[in-house]
Amino acid sequence: MPILHLKAKPNARRNQLEVAADGHVTVRLHAPAQDGKANACLLGYLAEVFGVSKSSITLLSGHTAPFKKVEIASVTEADFQAVLQRFQVE
Repeated sequence: MPILHLKAKPNARRNQLEVAADGHVTVRLHAPAQDGKANACLLGYLAEVFGVSKSSITLLSGHTAPFKKVEIASVTEADFQAVLQRFQVE
């Protein structure tokens, strides 16, 4: 199962996934960073982006930090890389 390392930025205007040329992943989240709202928003947004159920997304680490590690089940490595490629920023 692929593991995504990312930096979460809460309080954005909208949910947005960006992959930098060097491979760093940033996810901007509409939700505020309080009471787990940003984490819930993150998991829901990633489920939507990768086309899987919310239960297929697991937050492994970074529950209270901006740098997070997320496991995405039900996705092949090839599909995982294809999705990340779609969000590549130049």
